[in-house]
This record gives sequence, structure tokens and C-alpha cells, in this order.
Amino acid sequence: MIPFLIKSAVSFLFLAAGIHYWRSGNMTKEGLSPNDPSSHSHPEDCRLVHLDLELNADFNKHIFSGFAHLTVEKQKDGVDTVVLDSKDLKIKNVTDQSTAQKLSYSLGDKLEVFGSRLEVRLPSTNGNKLNISIEYETSPEASAFQWLTADQTAGKRQPYLFSQCQAIHCRSFVPCQDTPSVKFPYTATITAPKEITLLMSAISTGSETDSSDNSKSIYRFEQKVPIPSYLIAIVGGDLESRDIGPRSKVWSEKEFVDAAAFEFSETETMLTTAEKLCGPYVWGRYDLLVLPPSFPYGGMENPCLTFVTPTLLAGDKSLADVVAHEISHSWTGNLVTNKNPEHFWLNEGHTVFVERKIQSRMFGEPLRQLSAAEGWNDLQQNVVDVLKNGPYTKLIPDLRGVDPDDAFSIVPYEKGFTLLYYLETLLGGPDEFEPFLKAYIEKFKYKSIDSNQWKDFLFSFFQSKVDVLNKVDWDTWFSGVGMPPIKPEYDESLAVPCQELCDKWSATSDSDLSQFSANDILKMTSNQIRIFLYKVLLLESPLSLIKVKKMEELYKFNDRKNSEIRLKWLLLCLKAHWEDSIQYALKFVNEQGRMKFVRPIYRALYAWEGSRDTAIKNFLSKRPEMHSTTAELVGKDLHLGSS
Repeated sequence: MIPFLIKSAVSFLFLAAGIHYWRSGNMTKEGLSPNDPSSHSHPEDCRLVHLDLELNADFNKHIFSGFAHLTVEKQKDGVDTVVLDSKDLKIKNVTDQSTAQKLSYSLGDKLEVFGSRLEVRLPSTNGNKLNISIEYETSPEASAFQWLTADQTAGKRQPYLFSQCQAIHCRSFVPCQDTPSVKFPYTATITAPKEITLLMSAISTGSETDSSDNSKSIYRFEQKVPIPSYLIAIVGGDLESRDIGPRSKVWSEKEFVDAAAFEFSETETMLTTAEKLCGPYVWGRYDLLVLPPSFPYGGMENPCLTFVTPTLLAGDKSLADVVAHEISHSWTGNLVTNKNPEHFWLNEGHTVFVERKIQSRMFGEPLRQLSAAEGWNDLQQNVVDVLKNGPYTKLIPDLRGVDPDDAFSIVPYEKGFTLLYYLETLLGGPDEFEPFLKAYIEKFKYKSIDSNQWKDFLFSFFQSKVDVLNKVDWDTWFSGVGMPPIKPEYDESLAVPCQELCDKWSATSDSDLSQFSANDILKMTSNQIRIFLYKVLLLESPLSLIKVKKMEELYKFNDRKNSEIRLKWLLLCLKAHWEDSIQYALKFVNEQGRMKFVRPIYRALYAWEGSRDTAIKNFLSKRPEMHSTTAELVGKDLHLGSS
């Protein structure tokens, strides 16, 4: 729970270092903003329409300092302030960009998660558009960044920086309207040490040596397509690139760049496949960046520069479907965006849907069906075992007073996909539903919407089938807890050998294991092996330790590079209380920080009393090296509370 200490509004003016400054209270408990429970901003009164950053990146102090030049536009008559989000920012000065006149501003009390309300008094002018400049400095502990020393990188040559602004961390990087309901283009001029290569979620427009300090370089970027604040991204480090397509490069430290170029060589095929489904790709470049292992997600769909985890480097392209997912976000999420975090399923449900369409076209419909069935199983496990059928299992949860990171789960991804798949089946199949998908993107591109707008368009597109749509239990789909009200029938033919092998292991006695051999899984794909392990995990009677040890002897799962297989295998070992597996589990969580893997492993270690203390001790020792979001949530998984 987020403690809210609401104070009555107190206003006063005083001079501090020549700056007019007034202080006011925060907001009501019902919500920070009437349209977004996670933002202080009020874009319905005055809206950010363009951002220009002029910053210096200090890799020694772990801060950015400089200016945010904001173009804002009044939405109503009589508006004389603009309200922004700010978190741990040191505001030094606010001026009218056109006249250099100092402007009054207020910085409200800091809330634990949501930061502070920054309200700027606008200059007097007859026009609706105004330009203000905010001089500021970020905190070394800004939640948007992870700063790594050279020793924490693969090459150990240069320090490294990367950002993660989703869901509401951009406010610790830039004073802005940190809500997905506001989209704006941006430009940036960033100064950094000459040895550092800088990239952003934008098109590079050039770089040059800083004329005032030849030990530094100045990088320039432009993002012409309006984006929400959470898609602002920056990375800096010792980076190299390889071309992987006519509009794509892959970037990473040189230790990984060739492996990454192989792994993601199908990127252009995925892009062209997505264009056929969704319409033209509007972003120009589609580059990929393989981040250091501490990156907490599988991927982040930053425009022009998708971030991905090195856990995707399986060596056989078996995990490249994550790239298909991030490519799909170029339309569902980046082009059409959820209005606030409560409608996150509009981003992720549609993206999983498009991702699996790409899968089907490239590798066959049976693989899409298998992925969908696997997604249902993962959803069920999380809804029942992790989320306990609680409020965050709703497709549209109530997030008033809730950190969106705390509500993050598989639900908007797989429950959202299931709704779309169900509707496609109900409305006549892909030939009927895919035109709706493309029309939906065309209708709402460059906009941010909520679920009611999506539903209204669905009904208007399928006017001849309104009677069918009226039979859908919309209240349960949107607001019901637990699993979806309908389970689609998926073709699970590719899972048959997985189930058969699982049943065989379950039925065989511990004394009769000689009938198994390494050939059992020889013809299985990586996806099938993963599903086999998942089905074994779901057995009502867990496998004995004798069987688990025999499985390792034959199948050599401890040697697998595929991180999805490693996760399922380690969970199986911990469930069987195999003491030797503790070291492998700790190695896995220590060598990468992807929450999809780290959190289930730590939860399994905690659940087994024999490994609980070891898990807590390991976490406490590694916590300073972890991404702040990962550390915060794993701490809660281990019942240690907040940092």
C-alpha cells in the first residue's frame, strides 16, 4: 500500500536565489489526475506538445543536468498554469524561453511512488502555445536509470547507462506530463564523455566533438512521431553495431554483437510481415540493443531502438519471438496507446495477438496455436498461484493509489490476447478480424485511448454482427477477477509428444527408469521441451527426486543455454528439493536480472524452507547490483519489504 499523507493547500510566495517560488498541496486521495491515477498532470487544461532536451550526462556523479525546453498548449480559456510530474528532480530555474523571464513554480510534497506535482505559472501572452525552459538536475538514485561501472559490463572498458521509463519513471528523468494520454515529439542534445556511444529512442541527426571540451562529444537526436513519455529512452556505453537488415542494426558490447546479429537475423522478415497485418511502419529505423544482464524485462519497445535482454541469446533463434513482440508494439502501443495504466491490456493484449500472427505466417499456424495454449497455462498459473484471483487479475484493474509496477503481471498480455482470439473466432475468423485490426490502428494512430473507445469502434466496425457482440459478457471480461470467462479451443497437436513424455515419467516407478533415454527429446524443438517441463511442473503428484536426477542424467538440462528451459527446469528441481540445484538457481538469478526468471526462482527458493535463508542472504548481497525495480519487487517476494 502507498501511504498518502494529504495536506491542505498552503500558498505563499517568496524569493529564493532570485527565483519566484510558491508551494501548494498535492491532490485528493481519489486520484492524482482525473484521467490517470498515476500522474499529477492535468493535460485537459494545458498539454505538453513538444519536448527539447539539452543535457549533460555525468557518468561519475550518475546524473543528468541541463534544460528541458517544453512547448505547452492551453486547452481551455483562463488557464494560467501547467502541471507536470517530477520525481527527485532538483529544479534550479524556470523561465519563459522567448523572453528569459523567470517564472514562478511550485513543487508539491513528494509521494513515495508518484513523486511531486510541479506547477509552473505560465507567462502572460495572447497565444495558446507557450515555450518554457526548466533548468534541473536528476538524482543519482533516479528510478529511470541504472548506472553501471566498467567492471559491471562484459568488456570492462567503459561505464554504462540505460534507462527504463515505463511505467512511470520518466518523471525522474525529465519534468513532463508522465502519462500515456499525452504524446509529443522530442529532440535532444546530449553531451557525454568521448569514449561513450549514446543512443536514444529517436533518429540520430549527428554528433561532433564538444568545442569547449574536446574530451566530450555532443549527440543530437530527433523523434518526429509523437510518443508518450514512457517511450523516451537513452543508453550509453562501449557499443558496437552490425547491420541485420535494410533499416535495422543490432547494438551491444562487442562481446555479444556477432551472436546478437545471428540471433536476430530475421528482424526484417518480421517487420514486413507486421506491415502486412498492421499498415506502414512509420518510425524509420528499427534497431535493437542488447542490454547488460541486469535489464529487468525481456524487451522494451522504445521507438527506433528496442531494448532486449541478453537472455534471448539462445544460439538457435528459439527465443527471437520476443523481437516479434517488440516489433508489434510499433503499432499496438507506440502508435495506438493505452490512455492510462489501467488500460494496459490495449497495448499488451493486441501486441501478443499480432506477435502470434507473425509467428503463424513465418512458422505455421500450429506454432501460434501452441504458443496460445502455453500462454493460457502461464496465465492460469499466475492468476491462481501468484495473484490468488485477486484484483490485479482484472483486465481493467483499479490502480488508484497503486504503483503500476506492483500491478504488472501476465494478465494484460494473455487475458487480453484471449479476448481478442475469442472475438476473432466469434466474428468469423482471421479473414473477418484482421481487417478490423488494421482499421483500428488506422483509426487511432497517434492517439491514446481507453477500453470503451476500443469497444465502441469494434461495434461500429462490425455493425452487421452487433447481436453477436451483445452476447459477449463484457463486464466479466473487463472487470471480473480470475481466469477469462471463455477458454478457447486451441490446436495442441505439437504438444502431444510433450504430454505423452510427461505422462510416461509420471506413471513409471522409480525402480523402472531404464526405459528412458536421451533420444526421448531428440526430435523436440526448444518450445516443445519447454512445454514438456511445464507439464511436469503441473503434475498433481510432483516427480520424485530420483526421477528428477535421472532426467538430468539423460537430458543434460543444466547445460542448456535457452533461458526459458532453464527456468522451468530449475523450478522443477527446487520443487523436488534437490539441494544441488540451489547453486544452479542462484547462479541463474545472479547472472541476469530479467524479472520473468528472477522472481519465480526467488519465490521457489523462499517456499522451500531448506533454501529460504540462502536465498535471502544471496539477495541481500546482490541487491546493490540489481535494477531498482527488480530489487524492490524481489524484496517483496522474499517478504523483506521495501528498500
